Amino acid sequence: MVETSVQAEFDGDPAAFNKDEIIFCYPGMYAIMVFRLAHEFYDLGVPMLPRIMSEYAHGKTGIDIHPGASIGRYFFIDHGTGIVVGETTIIGDNVKIYQGVTIGALSTRGGQNLRSKKRHPTIEDNVTIYSGASILGGETVIGHDSVIGGNTFITMSVPPESNVSIKSQELHISNKKGSANAEAKELDQAAWFYTI
Repeated sequence: MVETSVQAEFDGDPAAFNKDEIIFCYPGMYAIMVFRLAHEFYDLGVPMLPRIMSEYAHGKTGIDIHPGASIGRYFFIDHGTGIVVGETTIIGDNVKIYQGVTIGALSTRGGQNLRSKKRHPTIEDNVTIYSGASILGGETVIGHDSVIGGNTFITMSVPPESNVSIKSQELHISNKKGSANAEAKELDQAAWFYTI
């Protein structure tokens, strides 16, 4: 499983010179390696140790993956800082996520009454989630082959092969003279998807 992530990171990142660089230098790879081992202990019912491992990786990388999450092959984390993946998350194969992504619960006000309930989303195969996206809720499913644009906030399911973006971004620029002000413009959808 770890080898598939190394391959995904190498195939997906033109800044990677070789696989050794990915293994020794990439915080996303470090977090994934620790997660894979912690997840095995979690499935075996080992107390405390899986959470200690995941929190150690969280402290070193800024990437918080609960050891109870289920993550498929060829999982690719790019940059990584600020990523959160909740306990009951299910992630399929060939999923790529960028920094600042939250795959979390919609609400935890139920406290311990929510234990063992599906609280976190399902991300199907071949999905890319760009920076700053928040995907919340146990019934939320992101369909396969979808692209989730940066800074989106999703609390409902998305059909397969969808592109999700925020429409009508406003950019306001001012300076000391007060003369530079960009009018609100709708960004080109294709350009927004791939802005990281």
